[in-house]
Amino acid sequence: MPPHPAELEAWVDGGARGNPGPAGWGAYIRGPGGTVELKGFLGIATNNVAEYSGLLAALRHALAVGAASLRVFADSELIVRQMKGQYKVRAPGLKPLFEEARRMAKTLQRFDIVHVPREQNRDADRLANLAMDEGIGRAGFRLSPE
Repeated sequence: MPPHPAELEAWVDGGARGNPGPAGWGAYIRGPGGTVELKGFLGIATNNVAEYSGLLAALRHALAVGAASLRVFADSELIVRQMKGQYKVRAPGLKPLFEEARRMAKTLQRFDIVHVPREQNRDADRLANLAMDEGIGRAGFRLSPE
């Protein structure tokens, strides 16, 4: 079995065009083996569901590659503070996502999540927007002009 990566770093983001609206997430992951870009379209969801989806994708990837440590950077203050136990999770739709993220994070030897300004999260934002663009195109969504 190959050795565990010393540490993975992941920048995660999610967004919705409308809230709720067509939503997507992105995760830009860097580790000893290079970088991995993940993205996904959620259909109609809230921005917070999309943010958690990016976090969950990073956690799943870390566990799939046998990482012992994951450091996450996110521009969602809500998600970061909820994961750190500073904010309660009140929204019923977020509770199962939060619980799954906490459960997976606890299986790692080390997990940390840090709030960063949006400007420092460009790669994950780009991926989330690509996911929304591709998903909207495939699903035939018609967005009304703002």
